[in-house]
Amino acid sequence: MDKIASANKSVTTGVDEKDIEHWVTIYIMGDEYKVPADLTIMQAMEFAGFKFTRSCGCRAGFCGACSTVYRLKNDYKLQTDMACQTRVQDGMFLVQIPFAPADKAAYLINEETYQPNIFIKYYPEIARCVSCNTCTKACPQDLQVMDYIQAALRGDFARVAELSFDCIQCGLCAIRCPAEIVHYHVAQLGRRMYSVHGLKKEENVENRVKEIEKGKFNQDFKKFLDMDEQEIKQAYRDQQKSKEVY
Repeated sequence: MDKIASANKSVTTGVDEKDIEHWVTIYIMGDEYKVPADLTIMQAMEFAGFKFTRSCGCRAGFCGACSTVYRLKNDYKLQTDMACQTRVQDGMFLVQIPFAPADKAAYLINEETYQPNIFIKYYPEIARCVSCNTCTKACPQDLQVMDYIQAALRGDFARVAELSFDCIQCGLCAIRCPAEIVHYHVAQLGRRMYSVHGLKKEENVENRVKEIEKGKFNQDFKKFLDMDEQEIKQAYRDQQKSKEVY
């Protein structure tokens, strides 16, 4: 991150471009741009003068907003990644930063029965899966996307929840799927069903909720609400040093 910050000085601080040592050439919407070599795709586009009003979010690789499709010079393959986490390469052709407006089924999770056919009920297109593994190859999180779709076909809620746990719902799997499956919505349904109907209720959580409802921590809440920013930061640091686990 220090290298990226250093390379980005001309953007953030107005440092002269001659002070930047390494440069690469990238192509955005067909136009050639010379950018510092240590920038991410998102930073490089901003360096080139583009301003993001959408397709940007946390800039930490977790929100899934900046999913990117690109090609490299002399390589016919489409590459997919997150713009905020992927460093630019020389000869990179940025094709698009897409948004995937995929259909999402409406359901009331508490009123659904814990039956394997719920995936087919709301997302029947999963039956068209040809196991091509394109979705898995497109995933920037390196999830086994095809495997959890197959688990959904079998009605294995636990397996779907486990394999899709780190999904950031960027949509790259959906835009590449020849069967028009919306993988991340299927996974979300599986995780919700498993958490509501499949997982055993955690006794410690239920006890803590009851304590909160009875007002056991009202004084502590008030104490924190009355703190200023620096006091809250210090309280956090003190808690991290302690052995108490919440």
